Amino acid sequence: MVTFETQVAVKGADGMALYAFLMNPTDADYQRWWPGTHLAYHALEPGPGRVGTRLYMDEYIGRRRVAMTAVVVAAEPGRRIVWQLEWIVRLPVWVRFALDDAPEGVRVTHTIAAGYRGFGAILDGVLRLILSPAFARDMDEHVRIEFPRLGLMLAPETATA
Repeated sequence: MVTFETQVAVKGADGMALYAFLMNPTDADYQRWWPGTHLAYHALEPGPGRVGTRLYMDEYIGRRRVAMTAVVVAAEPGRRIVWQLEWIVRLPVWVRFALDDAPEGVRVTHTIAAGYRGFGAILDGVLRLILSPAFARDMDEHVRIEFPRLGLMLAPETATA
């Protein structure tokens, strides 16, 4: 199993604001979040109750252009979202967002976990080629930049008097 995780504090927003943004994707909002880096993010097929929604995302992680399709496999408003990546079939790759409200904003824990259980674990070496230490470093930097930017973007919408 390959796992890497980044925690980042996001000022100016709460878990519900981030949840609403991530669960209601539009290319225009995504591009406004990080112009030139975030290229596309939209629903391909909505799912019942949000779980089952298929998403498309296209962005740069470091110098790599990463385009992916994912299915929302778990969603708890204001608390967590779990995507499973797919390419023809669902892959053993999950992206998790844990959202924990704090007095100053929200703490986001972004986790990518990939791998097989049992006999299939012999294929984890292939996943390690794609999810390399260099990719993990680039993803960590990306998350540390992007989520504070989202807090700034959402701040006027979530600020209370």
